Amino acid sequence: MPTKFDVIRARATEREAIGGNAAEPHAISFPAKVQVERFSFYYGDVRVLHEITLSFPRNQVTALIGPSGCGKTTLLRAINRMNDLIPDTRAEGRILLDGENIYDPQVDVVRLRRRVGMVFQRSNPFPKTIFENVAYGLRVNGLVRNRRELEERVEESLRQAALWEEVKDRLHESALTLSGGQQQRLCIARALAVRPEVLLLDEPASALDPIATEKIEALIGELKRYYTIIIVTHNMQQAARVSDYTAFLWMGRLVEFNQTEKLFTVPREKLTEDYLTGRFG
Repeated sequence: MPTKFDVIRARATEREAIGGNAAEPHAISFPAKVQVERFSFYYGDVRVLHEITLSFPRNQVTALIGPSGCGKTTLLRAINRMNDLIPDTRAEGRILLDGENIYDPQVDVVRLRRRVGMVFQRSNPFPKTIFENVAYGLRVNGLVRNRRELEERVEESLRQAALWEEVKDRLHESALTLSGGQQQRLCIARALAVRPEVLLLDEPASALDPIATEKIEALIGELKRYYTIIIVTHNMQQAARVSDYTAFLWMGRLVEFNQTEKLFTVPREKLTEDYLTGRFG
C-alpha cells in the first residue's frame, strides 16, 4: 500500500512530466539569504533529515512547523553548525549563506556563528549583570575598541530587543532577577550585540505567558527589517501571526513550503492539510 510520501513523490514526478521542477518543488522566486540544497543530517547511522532543499528569503520571517521529532530544530541548528557540538553526527549536501557553503572545510565556524545568531527555547542568561550579558560576545570577539563603544553597543542591542526602557536603571543588577519574558529578550539582545545577519529562534516563547509572548512576537516583526529570521514553533497561531513564509516538515522531510497565508489557507499537500487541521501530529 503506498505511503503518503509515495503520493507526494508521484505528484512531483507528474510536475516534472508536464515541465515542472521535481528537484525543487518548493522553490519560490525571491532574494534568498540562506539556501539549503539536498541537505541530509545523521545522528550516528540514523538519518534525521532527508535531502532538504529550501530557500530562506532575506529580511523575512520563515517558520518551521511540524510534529515533535520531525527535524525542525536539527535543521535550524544546522544553519549555524551548532550540531557540530554533538558527537557522531555528519551532514551531506550544502547550506549556502550569501552563496558560500557553510560546510566547506575552510569556513571559520566562529565567524559563521557571529553571522548567524541563535536564541534557544528556554532563556539562558549568564549569571552576570544585565550589562555583562550583552557585552560578553563583544568582549570575547574583540568587536569594540573602548568602553564608550561597548556601552553604545549594549544600549543599541537592548533597544533593538525592546528592553532598554525596562532595564536602563538596572544594568548592573543580576540578569537572573529579570522576569522570564525579560530574560528571553535579554538573550535576544545578547545575540544581536555582535550584529548577526541571520537570527535563529528555537521556540522562543514556548515557556512564556501570553503577555510576554505578545512582546516577543511584536519584537520579531520589528527585527525582520534588519535581519533574516527563522523560527521553530509548535504553535500554529504563532506561525500564522509572525511569519511571512512557512515550511512544513514531517519525519525529516520537507512536505511543503509557501507563503504563510497560502500554506495555511490552501495547502497543496493533503499531509499539510491534515496537520494544520489536527488530524495527526
